[in-house]
Amino acid sequence: MEIKVLMCNCKGLCDSFKDSDMNTLPFEVESDLDVKYTVLRPQLCGQGGAILEEAMKAAKPASYLLVGAYAPKAQEKLFKKLIRATGFNEKHFIPVDIRGTDNNGILDRLCEAVAGILKQEEANPATT
Repeated sequence: MEIKVLMCNCKGLCDSFKDSDMNTLPFEVESDLDVKYTVLRPQLCGQGGAILEEAMKAAKPASYLLVGAYAPKAQEKLFKKLIRATGFNEKHFIPVDIRGTDNNGILDRLCEAVAGILKQEEANPATT
């Protein structure tokens, strides 16, 4: 199993990220969490979505994509077609809202999501 983290900061224009330091955040994520890699894009829902598409297409069956951006329900809705088109396992798409906090808050939210993945893997190793 591998976990890849893709994050978006809404072109750096969204006030929701005013307390976070996106220059240091990817390093902090990779230092604190057991993930394969971390990528920060300015707009995953626009042209930056190509990296998300590539990650989905290249994913192994046991790969998880943890996407830190805005509201999880909005992410699920927005990326539903992409998930279907790439054949990515929608249960392995983990949206996390990283808005409105600082780097420590973002790390906490991502850590919680990773813990949820690990718990899911332990409970259902053959189904994921």
